[in-house]
Amino acid sequence: MPKPSLSSHPHLILNGRVYDYAELMADSAPHEALDLSENAAATLRFCRQWLSGQDAFVVNTSGSTGAPKPITLQRQQMETSARATGQALGLQAGQRALICLPTRYIAGRMMLVRGFVLGLHMTVVEPSSNPLAELPTATQFDFTALIPLQLQTILDASPAYGAILDRMQAILIGGGPVSVALHQQLQHIHAPIYHTYGMTETVTHIALRRLNGLPAADAFTPLPGVKLGLDERGCLTICGPVTLHETVVTNDHVALDADGSFVWLGRLDNVINSGGVKVQVEKVENALAQVLLARGDADLARRRFFVGALPDERLGQMVVVIMEGAPLGEPIEDALKAALKHKLDPFEIPRGYFYIPELCETPTGKIDRPQSLAQIADKFAGSAQQMYD
Repeated sequence: MPKPSLSSHPHLILNGRVYDYAELMADSAPHEALDLSENAAATLRFCRQWLSGQDAFVVNTSGSTGAPKPITLQRQQMETSARATGQALGLQAGQRALICLPTRYIAGRMMLVRGFVLGLHMTVVEPSSNPLAELPTATQFDFTALIPLQLQTILDASPAYGAILDRMQAILIGGGPVSVALHQQLQHIHAPIYHTYGMTETVTHIALRRLNGLPAADAFTPLPGVKLGLDERGCLTICGPVTLHETVVTNDHVALDADGSFVWLGRLDNVINSGGVKVQVEKVENALAQVLLARGDADLARRRFFVGALPDERLGQMVVVIMEGAPLGEPIEDALKAALKHKLDPFEIPRGYFYIPELCETPTGKIDRPQSLAQIADKFAGSAQQMYD
């Protein structure tokens, strides 16, 4: 990618071309005649809407916990969220932001809003598993947001990419859980990395937790102005300027501290009722990730998987593992079951392992659990009676 000529005023770089705000605002901007990707076109369209002063924006949810649905967000909410992030991370006008998430969804779109509100120089690249691959290794950015798969790919690809990360002031990672193996790799990155908690309804994240360095923590800390509580199910409730002071009720089980910080325990949607016993899948996934890492096989530890439920005549629902890639084989599966006996109760230990070449994903790169489970339904029907110890 050729190095563009930069001005001292905030600007946006897209496909190697520098756009100033006046050009982005123009009704007949030259970019309309270009053959643009869907992401590039969505980026320029939103930039024009924002700079024109539009007050309301419709954003679709990612669809990771159900069918995607449109959410209308007010400009005031988005500006408030952007300023809170800037305050929490110490971002300053004139710093450089890398935007590599789809801008038609809330995470990528809010990166653009942060750029406009905080006065950042923005470079937008096509969303990919390694957004640094097409950039010069001497590239410098101060701030970016990534999904776990992107960060994992970057760290596995080349030390030069890690050096680009090291030069940043803050890195956000969201859109899914951070695996045990990835968390371990992050300890070698000098730049502060923050795991985010939030959703489209809360205008992206409302809380952060540091993943690396001495301030690393298990608990999320809410952003300024965010008030948290628990409903009768023990699920998190959120209220503040980013929700227009309306209470958003989540399906997330958390342990909430008096200071407002919280530890995320799992989603209510992800509870499996197996033989009358409730199993929280995130607990099982974390235990299995630790066991895989302990085997000392880096490729195995980085394999993507999730824990789900399949129908069972005796138990109602049976706890199983759906893993990406080739089958591990019975000896390894038996060894994993044996190791999990030291970490889980008997009813929590997965009774079967299923494999598909690639896990299904939502448009934002999250694992699509229902679609992935549907892919192995036929295979399950033929082997269900062979899964009991």
